[in-house]
Amino acid sequence: MINPNIVCIIIKYTKKTIDFLSFYDKSKYTNKNEANMNKKQLINKIATTLNQSKADAERTFDSILNLILDSLKNDEQVKIAGFGTYKVAKRKARIGRNPRTGEQIQIAASQKVKFLPAKALKEMFNK
Repeated sequence: MINPNIVCIIIKYTKKTIDFLSFYDKSKYTNKNEANMNKKQLINKIATTLNQSKADAERTFDSILNLILDSLKNDEQVKIAGFGTYKVAKRKARIGRNPRTGEQIQIAASQKVKFLPAKALKEMFNK
């Protein structure tokens, strides 16, 4: 389920909703010399695709990112239809072994963010 706050932010700045898969198709990265896209390049793509100023695109991106992070901090899952699910995975404290010395060490409990891709996203890359 899409977080309604995210949709409201998108509607506020773009006056329309976005299908993430079609957004991906429209904004494919064409520069084959650079394999990675940084935040600035992503914001430029968003601005171009949605016919917005870079400042509006950056506000939109930052708002969505902050909403996702706030949801994860509150132990909520963030499901984006057609893209995937972000959730917090908790690991219990456990006893590990130092590979060099072989001595046992205590590994503290921790949390990490997990991303589970949606079926449509998996199929896009495994044709």
